[in-house]
Amino acid sequence: MSEASSTFDSVLDLCHHQHRRIVLGLLAAEQRSLTLNDLTQAVLKHNHQTSITAVSEDVLTEIRLSLYHVHLPKLASEGIITYDPDRQLVEPTEQFEQIQPTVSTIVDADPTLEAPIEL
Repeated sequence: MSEASSTFDSVLDLCHHQHRRIVLGLLAAEQRSLTLNDLTQAVLKHNHQTSITAVSEDVLTEIRLSLYHVHLPKLASEGIITYDPDRQLVEPTEQFEQIQPTVSTIVDADPTLEAPIEL
């Protein structure tokens, strides 16, 4: 298997879960560091088509915990982001910049994400 197809497969794996597609799409769109709160709001907006004030605290907590404990650590372990849990800050890495065109194509093709990913 070539390095390019191996990279493509690993990007596909990272984009498997919708929460990660939203996080990666937002990082691609914003091109800057984002907080856990920013990412939680983006997931909420796309999954529930509602504002942060219109959902229960349980839903918000569930999204935040899944990002904090599952999705952000997975992206960090792949070198796509740096994640500082103490400051709750996520930054794209140089490796993210290299895979961004592939990520953007996958995110753009997701029929469940009808609107552009934004804060």
